[in-house]
Amino acid sequence: MYSPAVQKLIDELSKLPGVGPKTAQRLAYHLLKLSPEEALPLAQALIDVKDTVHFCTSCFNLTEQELCSICQDAGRDSTAICVVEEPGDIISIERTHEYRGLYHVLGGALSPLDGIGPQKLRLAELFQRVRAADVREVIVATNPNMAGEATALYIAEELRPSTASGTLRITRPAAGLPMGGDLEYADEVTLGRALTGRRDL
Repeated sequence: MYSPAVQKLIDELSKLPGVGPKTAQRLAYHLLKLSPEEALPLAQALIDVKDTVHFCTSCFNLTEQELCSICQDAGRDSTAICVVEEPGDIISIERTHEYRGLYHVLGGALSPLDGIGPQKLRLAELFQRVRAADVREVIVATNPNMAGEATALYIAEELRPSTASGTLRITRPAAGLPMGGDLEYADEVTLGRALTGRRDL
């Protein structure tokens, strides 16, 4: 139906997350309508990012240097590590301006049904970092879904021997009601977690 070059473009675009065949077709048509001066910068940006961006050797955030800017920042609290699934999660947490520690990017979450076991994530590197450094708190900020919860429990179990001495805390961000939300519309799990994670006023 399409020329081989166009079909290849559609096939490659449809491999992107959240892009189905129809969206891939629309994107391909849009790219074909662009002049070479408009389209080539996109192609060059893809080449440049693959050539220059890699994972931080310490936390596995995205960086163009050996260490990311957060790991290089001497003003960060090196005794706290916030564990996240993907580099984009770091940006969300940094926007809050509430956390000044370090990070560790797992590269996903445990999902046995999808063939993602502990060996496919950067869990061994996390445990090595925690045991080798003076880490006093590990904040497990994986997503509040089944895979994220399973990953959080796995991390807690692996690090539990280190908490016996009382020098390491393993915490999870409180999950509860959003600002401006109504109790009437909250689901039972969210409301239950809000009550469990309540704090003093």
